[in-house]
Amino acid sequence: MATELDQLCVNTIRTLSIDAVQKANSGHPGAPMGLAAAAYTIWQKHLSHSPSNSKWHNRDRFVLSNGHASMLLYSLLHLTGYEEMSMDQIKNFRQWGSKTPGHPEAGHTDGVETTTGPLGQGISTAIGMAVAEAQLRERYDGLIDHYTYGICSDGDLMEGVSAEACSLAGHLGLGKLIFIFDDNEITIDGTTEISFTEDVLQRFESYGWHVDRVLDGNDIDAIDHAINNAKKVTNKPSLISLRTIIGFGSPNKANKSASHGSPLGDEEIKKTKTAYGWDHPTFHVPKEVADHMNATQRGKEAEAEHEKKMASYASMEARKHGSLVRRLSGDLPKDWTTGFPFFEADEKGMATRASGGKIIKHIFGQLPELTGGSADLAGSTKTLHEQFGLIEKDSFNGQNIHYGVREHGMAAIANGMCLHGGLRGFGATFLVFADYMKPALRLAALSHIPSLMVFTHDSIGLGEDGPTHQPTDQLAMLRALPNYFVFRPADANETAGCWIQAMERKTGPSCLVLTRQNVPTFDATKQTRIGDVSKGAYVINDSADASGVIIATGSEVSLALGAQKLLTEKGVSVRVVSMPCWELFEAQSADYREEILPASLTKRIAVEAASPFGWERYTWGVDRTVAVEGFGASAPAEVLFEKYGFTAKNIAEKFESI
Repeated sequence: MATELDQLCVNTIRTLSIDAVQKANSGHPGAPMGLAAAAYTIWQKHLSHSPSNSKWHNRDRFVLSNGHASMLLYSLLHLTGYEEMSMDQIKNFRQWGSKTPGHPEAGHTDGVETTTGPLGQGISTAIGMAVAEAQLRERYDGLIDHYTYGICSDGDLMEGVSAEACSLAGHLGLGKLIFIFDDNEITIDGTTEISFTEDVLQRFESYGWHVDRVLDGNDIDAIDHAINNAKKVTNKPSLISLRTIIGFGSPNKANKSASHGSPLGDEEIKKTKTAYGWDHPTFHVPKEVADHMNATQRGKEAEAEHEKKMASYASMEARKHGSLVRRLSGDLPKDWTTGFPFFEADEKGMATRASGGKIIKHIFGQLPELTGGSADLAGSTKTLHEQFGLIEKDSFNGQNIHYGVREHGMAAIANGMCLHGGLRGFGATFLVFADYMKPALRLAALSHIPSLMVFTHDSIGLGEDGPTHQPTDQLAMLRALPNYFVFRPADANETAGCWIQAMERKTGPSCLVLTRQNVPTFDATKQTRIGDVSKGAYVINDSADASGVIIATGSEVSLALGAQKLLTEKGVSVRVVSMPCWELFEAQSADYREEILPASLTKRIAVEAASPFGWERYTWGVDRTVAVEGFGASAPAEVLFEKYGFTAKNIAEKFESI
């Protein structure tokens, strides 16, 4: 039975949120006011967490998908004992250098599990967390065993990414995923009746979710009962529709969009606090609330109890315990690259998607944390290796996932697996469909999430499928993302090197951009630097007294080498540089960059079967590229390469014209 102290705690959450937004003169007070009772119920009665160790691996996860309600989360972190979330931080909401940005940011604020705000991302990422928990729970005999809780809004559920991810969550039967839907019937533009009249619970029931409804958003007992019922449903994720009042307690702004994204104002705050029976100064936390909600000791006890289980597991299952500890740490085995695939020189060669598939198979065997798959293109992306098991309903021990045609949801779920820890989530599709995934890719870069993407069919080399499926602008888009590493290898051994670099990267996401068509495998025994992509770019073939440089990536490197041969026959010496990763090259010292691209070599061109956008940083001229202006066309790949100028002869002529 809810008590007066429970209600006092709820009102403390509300008033902290109201005061912080008012002081900042910016923010969203309405949702925290309406959701305070639900959030309190989750955090006080259900959430197992340890404020003194926010990275405790067996904690429950909480995701505030409607991240505009960030003060709700910051208030909870402060009240439950997260030391970093001091009252000074609450008072500096949305200010420079604070730990309380406008929307929650993972890695920036202790206790924030994922970056939210772009609607739909939070609930979709949480599904990845639930997948990770399920795999680890099954693989390590129940030692990892926790819930993923969250709150989402009507806006979250309007976004397409949530439909993709929630459909898959229902298909997989993720029984330890529980979300509350803030059904307040208000959007920024007005009531939900203007655009959103579907039966949400019926939709989620059709997805395969357990659904429930609570009609009073302030009824702590009813909310608690609904969550307990959800916990009993072990083979379905759960969505609880909670009818709340946005801006609850505000005499003039409650149940109106006016309370969504603007401070209430001093007069309205006075009236609202009177309605709460709140007679305290701003930013006040009653002592009884502070004592009651502080979860530090409870968290330490839960953590200690789990550590006992870990110690017992170590004595009984030493090998599996060691594997789990390593995976949770994010470290790779010291010898993980031993036996890595090596490819002999071959003029015919193979597509880098094919060599990539062989490499993924090897990594699956070496690193059981690598988990993911393709958006219904496994046969084309070469990412499915069933001998390592499939993640399916009632069976989560595998490493392969059939995402279905859900590119955006795939990227968000991969982010969630990485954020949970113990897994390296990845996805795969054609490069042109990176556009569908952009918001999730951006959040991975922003949040320093080491998720991985395999993008195949990387150019007009796709051929007859034509410009709808031929990427031209996607490389430029991906390279424009800060902290996003784009690897476009030239052959099989470069592909292996790029996979190593991507797997060893911990501070952000990476993608591998791979060909559909065959490319020659260069002789790495004669030229020892071939395949050494560890610095992002290298001289793949040099000429004495080179008069200039041709820079290329991917399948165009072999064409650049062909152009070099033609130029050499004409007495023109030229250096050829393979640059599989701009971002890695830019991270090198100035001395190394000068060694590869000396300032004295002013005669430069770049060759890439994509938009020329951005290459001027290396060529020192916007017209010094052999690239694709506009879009592709439908024809055999070899015809397209000739028509678009991707021939050794045309590249040589372009170089001479500079």
